[in-house]
Amino acid sequence: MKGLYTHGSSSRNQLLDWEKHALDSFFAKMSDKEKPFPCIPATIGFSMNQLKYGFIGSPRRDTTIKELASLLTSYTEQSREFGNFTSLIIFYETPESMKNTPVEEYEQIFWEHLSRLTALDEFDWPEDIPQDPHDPIWEFCFNGEKFFMYCATPAHKNRKSRHFDVMMLAITPRWVLQEFNKSQSYAQRIKSQVRKRLSKYDSITIHPDLNTYGAEDNFEWRQYFLRDDDTSLSKCPYHRFLKLLGKNS
Repeated sequence: MKGLYTHGSSSRNQLLDWEKHALDSFFAKMSDKEKPFPCIPATIGFSMNQLKYGFIGSPRRDTTIKELASLLTSYTEQSREFGNFTSLIIFYETPESMKNTPVEEYEQIFWEHLSRLTALDEFDWPEDIPQDPHDPIWEFCFNGEKFFMYCATPAHKNRKSRHFDVMMLAITPRWVLQEFNKSQSYAQRIKSQVRKRLSKYDSITIHPDLNTYGAEDNFEWRQYFLRDDDTSLSKCPYHRFLKLLGKNS
């Protein structure tokens, strides 16, 4: 498994063909001026070269979760050195046989992987974060850090903002989002611009689960994986997977 990759690094020559293709596709998506990617903080992080990248195995391979845990641990330990707009972008080696996998199956894989990450976590869950995903303050934590999780898949067709050629995660520390939201008026303007971009980017209406962290009617877990329509899970599967793994958060 390779370590964290930085755009422009001389180690590009050591990347496999699928890894180079994933990077090139991501760079094209993030630098498209005619159809700008909706998430403005992400495009800022990209333009400032503060994003870090990691490559892991197939979503269905047992050893892949250990690769993900290793990269996320390494990123967590260094993230505050990368800049105020940093995120970790993870690309899965997604075989062609998975390209026609339904969105709902990717959804199950995503939640299983988050649960298995927790099972591998050597840190205690932060005391200030509830352990119940149905609490408005809950968010995913790993290695003592709080994160916003985003998943994109090849199966997303209508919601282009959640489409990518391979299964992909964008993992953003909560402190990055807090820094970005320090000015409430600025944050509100950006949120409005993001929604305008979303309405043009996707061929479907903005998902009703998109909301603001901490709001009484918001559940962060619902935003981690958006389906390709307006439906969503009634209950977060995170705890169910943890029980199957024999560990409670």
